[in-house]
Amino acid sequence: MSYGKFTERMMGMDDRTWLRHANPWSGWTRVIIAPILTLAIWSRVWMGWWCLLPIALIIIWVWINPRAFPPPSSTDNWMSKGVMGERVWLNRKAVPIPERHARMADILSMIAFVGVIPYIWGLVLLDPWMTVAGLVVVMGAKLWFLDRMVWLFDDMVTHNDDYKSWLT
Repeated sequence: MSYGKFTERMMGMDDRTWLRHANPWSGWTRVIIAPILTLAIWSRVWMGWWCLLPIALIIIWVWINPRAFPPPSSTDNWMSKGVMGERVWLNRKAVPIPERHARMADILSMIAFVGVIPYIWGLVLLDPWMTVAGLVVVMGAKLWFLDRMVWLFDDMVTHNDDYKSWLT
């Protein structure tokens, strides 16, 4: 099982949850999780063990987020298509995607992984430059990945009636 499918299963993502997650509010509030988590982890300097409370709340929010918003009134926007594209990408074993999308998604995932190294190291050492550099790489790769998922969704919707039905 791939990492993506594993996280999808752990998050309890079903058709209804994916539809709610396609709400742009869900996507955009999810984008800001990494910087907020960074601040929560960094808060150990002034909060001590109490920093675990905001960290726990953020982790809970990660699970609640795809369920917190109603289905979007329209999916004709960048964020909704990005979320639906991620779902298409996770389903690539059942419905193959063009190689150019698969290759670029893998490259961007590797770039994000590389960014995680200085990010975590910076958090451990309380090094603001390393932390921010890692965060910029991780978030930049994630947003670029999301943009590629919009492109993937737009390509796949012309070939798959199930994917076309997600458009509202």
